[in-house]
Amino acid sequence: MPKMKTKSSAKKRFRLTGSGKVRANPSCKRHGLRKRPKKMKRQSRGTMILSAADARIVKSYMPNA
Repeated sequence: MPKMKTKSSAKKRFRLTGSGKVRANPSCKRHGLRKRPKKMKRQSRGTMILSAADARIVKSYMPNA
C-alpha cells in the first residue's frame, strides 16, 4: 500500500486548531472590494472556523494533519 499524501492545495489553505477544528481564510477579499459592503469586508478579516460538513471534506485531504 503506498503512502497517503496530503493534497498540496489543502496544506496551503487550511490549518487545524488544537481541538481539531479547521481554520481557513474567508473568501472574496482579493479584488472588487469597492462594491462590497463595509460590514462584509470587516467580518472577513482574520480567519474563520469551517462548518462541520466542510471540515470533514478538508480533513480527508490532509490524512497526516
